Amino acid sequence: MSRPVLRFAPSPNGRLHLGHALSALLNARMATSLGGRLLIRIEDIDRTRCTPELEAGVLEDLAWLGLDWEQPVRRQSEHFNDYAAALDRLSAMGLVRKAFLTRGEIARAVAKLEEERGVRWPCDPDGAPLYPGDEAVLGPEEIAAREAQGAPFALRLDMAAALARCTGLRADPLSWQELPDDEGRQAPARIAADAARWGDVVLARKDTPTSYHLSVVVDDAVQGITHVVRGRDLYEATAVHRLLQVLLGLPEPLYRHHRLVPGEDGRKLSKSQGDTALAELRAKGATPEEIRRRVGLAP
Repeated sequence: MSRPVLRFAPSPNGRLHLGHALSALLNARMATSLGGRLLIRIEDIDRTRCTPELEAGVLEDLAWLGLDWEQPVRRQSEHFNDYAAALDRLSAMGLVRKAFLTRGEIARAVAKLEEERGVRWPCDPDGAPLYPGDEAVLGPEEIAAREAQGAPFALRLDMAAALARCTGLRADPLSWQELPDDEGRQAPARIAADAARWGDVVLARKDTPTSYHLSVVVDDAVQGITHVVRGRDLYEATAVHRLLQVLLGLPEPLYRHHRLVPGEDGRKLSKSQGDTALAELRAKGATPEEIRRRVGLAP
């Protein structure tokens, strides 16, 4: 029987903070308890913000925490062909649509539609307004003109068509297996995956050949990930990931979404909050044991 495989997958667009430390340590602890393997994946599809220097800092922080992982490290920027192949498969199924509306145009269109209809436009679980469709905002001539001009675009999943195809591939409703949380207070459960709440999610852009949603499911399958341990902020996104896994015929991992480490203002930590950066804490004399205590993990 193959060993469990876990992964910690940071984006090197800043130094790691306490929230990353919790996630990395939980992955390492679960890998040890299961007698499994721990992998590190560098999620660097954003080639503007992600740099080799920041990647080196991320790996330095993880080594300082005491993590031990298998080599080689997988870098998403080295595997764009894998994501392009998955995108081509979805496109061949008729599930991908080209979208020219910019974020600003979507915001203005939604505001206009809300005013005309007198109702609030639906938003995805992250609070962004659902994509209304180019056809609802741009006329056919404008869409054709942008196409001819090579205007920037996004490739979006046609959610309605994707869900219809998923229904034809499965006898049971789409769901995922959620394991008990890191404190053991939540029982294992089968969670209904409501991908429709996300609308036509972005799969790639003209200048970036993949998105987080697409690359994460491809990477997890390629690396044989059996257990996905990540923050609660990605809980709702799992519905999209399960949908893509079914459409692409990829295996289903087990999931555990752990608590987040809040900042002093009670909100989710960000890489811009230097006072919680591991490098800064280390420079002030913090030890790995102190970091473990600070994120609520007993030594």
